[in-house]
Amino acid sequence: MSADPTKLNVGKTIRLKSIGMCIARWPQSDRVFVGCSDFNVVEINLTNENPEPVAFEGDGHQSYVTGAAIARSELVTGSYDGQLIWWDPEQRQPKRKITAHSSWIRGVVASPDGKLIASVADDMLCKVWDAESGNLIHTLNDHKPMTPHHFPSMLYAAAFSSNGQWMATGDRVGHIAIHEVSSGKKLAELEAPLMYTWDPKQRRHSIGGIRSLSFSHNDRHLAVGGIGTIGNIDHLDGPSRVEIFDWQTQQRVHEIADASFKGLVEHIAYPRTGHWFVFAGGDNGGFVSFFDANTGKMIHQSKMPMHVHAFVLNEAEDTLYAAGHDQFVVVSFKAVAPAEPAT
Repeated sequence: MSADPTKLNVGKTIRLKSIGMCIARWPQSDRVFVGCSDFNVVEINLTNENPEPVAFEGDGHQSYVTGAAIARSELVTGSYDGQLIWWDPEQRQPKRKITAHSSWIRGVVASPDGKLIASVADDMLCKVWDAESGNLIHTLNDHKPMTPHHFPSMLYAAAFSSNGQWMATGDRVGHIAIHEVSSGKKLAELEAPLMYTWDPKQRRHSIGGIRSLSFSHNDRHLAVGGIGTIGNIDHLDGPSRVEIFDWQTQQRVHEIADASFKGLVEHIAYPRTGHWFVFAGGDNGGFVSFFDANTGKMIHQSKMPMHVHAFVLNEAEDTLYAAGHDQFVVVSFKAVAPAEPAT
């Protein structure tokens, strides 16, 4: 059976003690790791009859855990404390801790082969690390530290291409940079300014930004997720927004502004098949949405029981594991097997 996004089923839900900020999954398994707002990293083993979050031990993070990735045989997490920690997932103990950034880490991603780790933070730097040694390979610096209105900016998102050759980063004001991973050379830049809202009157405050990035299965397109123009700066009342670029020609291919599901697009992913892409996020509530990769048209979408901060797909790409406000949820979208013919 193949995936069928129209057969969406929100299944097992597990309570978290705090907000699930990021998620990683051990390959070919039902072991999921969630970084949380209570500074903990927890494991959820779905093979257990009654799975419960089990916290990692040892000298861990001292603030929100906002990035998680599997790098070969280890779990790597990042936090607002500026630290990267390499964990032994079997012992649930730290193996290496480094001071990676001078400000809040917003995301951690691994290259497709697991040999590299990239971290992005509010020092406006993307740093690429050797996953085995922890040595710094590149520091990518293409994002301005201040917004056009002279307030500190933020670097939210990063993504490797599926072939591992390129890396994209996106910031608060809608600026995207694409670099060659091997050399660190910048290859292209894109702009998504509608994902940044500035209120010059009531609050003198900005909101929004690029919160998620994903290359398509063939690496031709780059999906950029965030939120559209916000009317009330104190709330996430703007439409969820995705823009798709042919990044090499710097042409915008699709624009999706969904006022029926408002809020931030916190995570976005393409499957290997390339027929669709999926994104999730929320405001006070949450949503998950599937769109056709060729036409940009909606296939199916649904409410989620919480604001989704991150998700990960399984290998069959018919199930996603989502972490968010106080909850972890398993969402399946498996095609229904045809009925056996009557005999």
